[in-house]
Amino acid sequence: MAKPAPVTLHRYTNLVSAIHILQTRSITLLNPATWDDRNDAYFMAEYKRKVDAKTILALCFAERSESYHHWRVFSHGTDGVRIEFDKDKLLSTFQRDPQTKADKMIYSKIDDIKHLKSFGIERLPFLKRAPYEDEGEFRVVYMDTANALEFKDYPVELSWIRRITLSPWINKALFKSVKATLLSIGGCSRIQISRSTLIENEQWRRLASSAS
Repeated sequence: MAKPAPVTLHRYTNLVSAIHILQTRSITLLNPATWDDRNDAYFMAEYKRKVDAKTILALCFAERSESYHHWRVFSHGTDGVRIEFDKDKLLSTFQRDPQTKADKMIYSKIDDIKHLKSFGIERLPFLKRAPYEDEGEFRVVYMDTANALEFKDYPVELSWIRRITLSPWINKALFKSVKATLLSIGGCSRIQISRSTLIENEQWRRLASSAS
């Protein structure tokens, strides 16, 4: 019997961050204070305050398949990138650090939270409102009660990367040059790199052409 394909985590980011990961063979947890979702940033700030931590850092991934929402919100523009990691292998680098926690997000309605008799502090970093459920987010959180940090790097192996997908908005002519540049980074020549066809798919278009 064939082995099942490994479960993956998708990191939606930009070209600069992707190059950093490939060149340094590391992935970086950052301060969530500047997140676009102000509710989410507030929950993280409250968690930091309630546990009396000097540092809370985080990094977000998607467990679900590619969607327009993922690209538009997290990697919009021509420099958007999606990096697909082997989930178990990637999480192994965080599991070595007892100061990190990793879990999928819980999506709840406001009324459901109101009816809870108690609300555990440890849920705060992994809780979002129900309208965000389509993200299928998985989050890694780092907490430090002694040191104030703005970022923290964790080592990754290039073999953990299953594929890299570039933005559906990148021009096809530019895609070839960007792909060649990424493949030229040491150790990256065998990484599968493609351009997303989410908004421009020939197979989908042929369905319209064949309608009668």
